[in-house]
Amino acid sequence: MVLVANTYYLRRTRTLEFLDGLEKTDDSTARTVYLPAGLPVSHIDDVLKSVAGEAAFAEELTGLITRSRTGGVLFWSSMQKYLICPPFLLREQVIYAGFVTEPLAKLLRVDYMIGLVLVHLGAYAVGLCQGEQLVTSKVGTGLVHGRHKKGGSSQQRFQRRREKQVDEFLDRVCLHAREQFEAQAKTIDYIVYGGPHQTIMQLQKRCPLLSSFADRVLQTLDVTDPRQETLEKAVGRIWSSRVTQWREEV
Repeated sequence: MVLVANTYYLRRTRTLEFLDGLEKTDDSTARTVYLPAGLPVSHIDDVLKSVAGEAAFAEELTGLITRSRTGGVLFWSSMQKYLICPPFLLREQVIYAGFVTEPLAKLLRVDYMIGLVLVHLGAYAVGLCQGEQLVTSKVGTGLVHGRHKKGGSSQQRFQRRREKQVDEFLDRVCLHAREQFEAQAKTIDYIVYGGPHQTIMQLQKRCPLLSSFADRVLQTLDVTDPRQETLEKAVGRIWSSRVTQWREEV
């Protein structure tokens, strides 16, 4: 017998329904482990071995949890094996006998206020959502020329002009972020970025307000075209939990 993993994502409603089904499981071998992010790998290994034993996939399981920025909840029994990485931060490490889902369900039922900043050089989408409802948004574009491939003084002039365009564009995105977030700064629970890492870093450096949210940043979304539709879809992605299920196969 080998254990084969399958990973998928569930939106908030589906996750809560899934947890409700797990809660009803009557299995004396069932155990639940809540593991917040940031725990030492050796500690995670010890906890998992105490619950799951020396499973062949222990290293894979540890890796899934350590790579999660929010932590993970392991539901483990002889018949059912799931790891759920929620969209928001787990705060405490706890081990339960049976499948205990209420702490995770309670986390998912909170309508967090989340700021979204999706940006590529030349396009942006900024919004604020309460729960799964997008309540405000601003989408736009800006002129940023592509990189100049020729050498010489013309390249240097072009590069300086491009750098000025980038700065002006990022300052405009920052302005719209301030318009969307500043009045709600104290009540915003999380910030989510989408786009290239370098562009996001440049924006944060030029935007003190966004820098002030550094301790509330969730995962970065892979976004190629910031638009209103992209922003609306991003809300659903933010609220989705990652579920990994293991099945026994011969």
